[in-house]
Amino acid sequence: MAIYHLHVKVIGRKAGSSAVVSAAYRSASRLRDERIDRVQDFSNKRGVVHSEVMLPEHAPEHLGDRERLWNDVEAFEVRKDAQLAREVEFAIPREMSEAQGIELARDFAQVEFVDQGMIADLNVHWDFAEDGSPKPHAHIMLTMRSVDENGFGPKVRDWNRTEMVERWRERWAEHVNDRLAELDIDARIDHRSLEAQGIGLEPQSQIGAPAQRIEGEGIEAADRADMHREIARNNGARIIADPSVALDAITHQQLTFTRRDMAMFAHRHSDGIDQFNEVMGAMRGSPDLVELGKDGRGEDRFTTREMIEAEQRLHRAAELMAEKELHEVSDRDREAALARAEQRGLVLSGEQADALAHVTDGRDLGIVVGYAGTGKSAMLGVAREAWEAAGYEVRGVALSGIAAENLESGSGIASRTIASMEHSWGQGRDMLTSRDVLVIDEAGMVGTRQLERVLSHAQEAGAKVVLVGDPQQLQSIEAGAAFRSIHDRHGGAEIGEVRRQREDWQRDATRDLATGRTGEAIHAYDAHDMVHEAQSREQARDDLIDRWDRDRQVSPDSSRTILTHTNAEVRELNEAARDRMRAAGDLGEDVRVTVERGARNFAAGDRVMFLQNERGLGVKNGTLGTVEHVSAQSMAVRTDDGRSIAFDLKDYNRIDHGYAATIHKAQGMTVDRTYVLATPGMDAHGSYVALSRHREGVDLHYGRDDFAGQDKLVNTLSRDRAKDMATDYEQIDPAQDYAERRGISFRARVAQIMRKLVPENVRDRIDGMFDGLRSPGDGVPGADAVKQPEREKAGKREAERQAEADPEEALRRARGRAFVRHARAVDAIFKAQAQDMAATPGQVRELHESRAGFDELRSHGSRDAEAVYKKNPDFAADVASGNPDRAASARRALQLETELRTDPGRRADRFVDRWQKLDQTSQRQYQTGDMSGYRSTRAEMGNMAKSLERDPQMESILANRKKDLGIGIDSGRSLGQQLAFTHGIDLGIGRGLGL
Repeated sequence: MAIYHLHVKVIGRKAGSSAVVSAAYRSASRLRDERIDRVQDFSNKRGVVHSEVMLPEHAPEHLGDRERLWNDVEAFEVRKDAQLAREVEFAIPREMSEAQGIELARDFAQVEFVDQGMIADLNVHWDFAEDGSPKPHAHIMLTMRSVDENGFGPKVRDWNRTEMVERWRERWAEHVNDRLAELDIDARIDHRSLEAQGIGLEPQSQIGAPAQRIEGEGIEAADRADMHREIARNNGARIIADPSVALDAITHQQLTFTRRDMAMFAHRHSDGIDQFNEVMGAMRGSPDLVELGKDGRGEDRFTTREMIEAEQRLHRAAELMAEKELHEVSDRDREAALARAEQRGLVLSGEQADALAHVTDGRDLGIVVGYAGTGKSAMLGVAREAWEAAGYEVRGVALSGIAAENLESGSGIASRTIASMEHSWGQGRDMLTSRDVLVIDEAGMVGTRQLERVLSHAQEAGAKVVLVGDPQQLQSIEAGAAFRSIHDRHGGAEIGEVRRQREDWQRDATRDLATGRTGEAIHAYDAHDMVHEAQSREQARDDLIDRWDRDRQVSPDSSRTILTHTNAEVRELNEAARDRMRAAGDLGEDVRVTVERGARNFAAGDRVMFLQNERGLGVKNGTLGTVEHVSAQSMAVRTDDGRSIAFDLKDYNRIDHGYAATIHKAQGMTVDRTYVLATPGMDAHGSYVALSRHREGVDLHYGRDDFAGQDKLVNTLSRDRAKDMATDYEQIDPAQDYAERRGISFRARVAQIMRKLVPENVRDRIDGMFDGLRSPGDGVPGADAVKQPEREKAGKREAERQAEADPEEALRRARGRAFVRHARAVDAIFKAQAQDMAATPGQVRELHESRAGFDELRSHGSRDAEAVYKKNPDFAADVASGNPDRAASARRALQLETELRTDPGRRADRFVDRWQKLDQTSQRQYQTGDMSGYRSTRAEMGNMAKSLERDPQMESILANRKKDLGIGIDSGRSLGQQLAFTHGIDLGIGRGLGL
């Protein structure tokens, strides 16, 4: 998976660094450092696949020589603590080939640095992890001075601005995502946190990890733990400043989460217990956090407002489409398509025919749920003919390239990836119209955000969408269970008759897997001697390869594949299978070539898998084939669908051995026989896919070092890890649509809140407006026994009518009443204190109850209101009076307080404005001899400075506004201490009142 990583640092003498040494190491070259008269030779360093110096226009050509360039920089900088160069390091998506990665890095360097006047020393490294997976990244060393035909000039201060770093971070994400989409690669960098803040969270696992790095005049052992801690500390500061960054990251792959999930995330992205607590506090206090209720294990679950809004948009689009019938297919066109299918020998089952009728019935939203191997693609092929006969254009999409390829080959529907389609939309191309039918295959793997974007666009364009999938198969990589949720609401056609397996008992086993009875399926295969235990995983691997090898020699024309859960196991199985092929003499002469995952031997007869979509070759990520010819420069492959393709390895090297594959690569695959190596990372969804790919049989192997026995195997492979939606939980606040979808109208929800929170003596005055909205048996006692005069009944009916007509107005009025009730409770206590009397227990109880009532209807309402009253106690009396005119100023102050709480920028503005005014006041008081007023003002400034110790978010924001606060020199102290030190304030004189 592509990751986002971009790190900027300065190479300077203050840290003991040398520009020449750094350049030699990054370029794996031999350079003479003239300043110290020493040769720095790193030419034996591996992994550097591209190195060049890129010059801006008008720069002298001699600076294109790396040794001359950095020696000139060293000579030009005379200070002992001089900043010599800036380095930008970024990850290149591992989904790209070397050539594509180099081109990506060069284009980025040219546009963002060289075109801006910097000299860029670009070095692309292509390192590999222990499991053989690539870790490509680039280092760009940048000059810091302007340059023209005469050489270096003054330093360019604008290049040091924080805004430039933020720009580079965001532009890199945009640059990568555009290129990935152009290449039809199924990956994206998630840069939403960049949109929110201008910076992202750095991954703590550093890329391109050389065991040593350059420091000073030589190489010192790298302390990677320090780097990790620095990144964690920076990430923690970013989260404290804006907790939505963390919440966005958590909800990238899970729509709901627990406190433990937040704690684990905070632990990874903080340094030490103090910052951990601050990060947790920031996330828990974020206005974007929404508590949903308890899950089946009794744990509190949360989501974000952004995810709730995405769900709302998703379901709103689905509901609007389900209500329209604008894509009707006539019976004649449908029957003609069926007749043509029968002529080809395809006779649809009763379930398939029902599904065909469902997707061609004219409604703008069609939903088909089908078990693995039920012939969904065959049915869609008939539907395509009917749609096209009716004059519609049929398009197909899927999350992965191989799924799109399977949809196209199985149905004849021209298909592509969803990412590619969305990229075209972003360019204003291939937009949907009302004459389009869009088929989304394997819809259960599409995340909520992405499916919402597609459905919303289709709904606005008036297009028809058909969702096809199986909620029990592999879950979406991104957050949410959108397909399952839409099916729960709108129903659809279901195809349960399995056709892939040739024996009845195996078809029954597939149905068991599809319905969560994984144990029964495994026991069925065990009864037919297809589950095999070994003492260890290594032995299980050997047994699997033995069986695979025997079967392929007995039935060489049958198709088969080996499946497991991890890439590391895939490589082990590929090597073992290839060894058997070599021993049997079934392979030609080995040729050693370097492909994207490292050095590999390939020979004629090898099974290979393509790992990247490439339109020019007509291959997808997951396409399988057999090598016909291979040399050090090129390869020819016959794909399993019968096409012969040839390519230069310098242009395309995203290929690996294809005897084994991960289970994720296998969804949509059909073969005669499957061999599965079980590992502890599997679950019910992976088991379903792995054990349902075959026509004739499947062999499941496992080791006792992974599973103590078959019971443990069954338990592990039965684990339900289905993803959830916010609507799966009962308590959704404050999203009104969710209450309605759970059978509670928004008006009734308001009534429930009011009945729960408002005291009996007040409820009688307001309950009438909700009585008429209750459904029978809602449990409100005494409703029928209430006797009122005719005038009150008339008022009640009018209130009911208004609430029915405008439920949001009803909630607004309820909030107003809660505001007044809370103000009266506060005002009563203020009046008691004014008379030097303690508040009574009843007054304290009423304050607590009114706070709860107000907070239920308006998040943090009582806290914001009390902050207003603390500044101006008269506002409490104004609101308590019930006079709208008198309360108007208080309402405005309340809204401002809410904005200040939720908008850190506004809070910072207010802090700076208040500080500046107090500073001016204190100077004026001192000059006029008003020492009493001066001490009071200084005490308030001390309280403001001390308040920053309790508000790390504000301290972080204000760190960039030190000049506005009168701080000229960074003393290394905390911001509050710097304020006190600069302005000569004794923090001990503060009164601890805060703001």
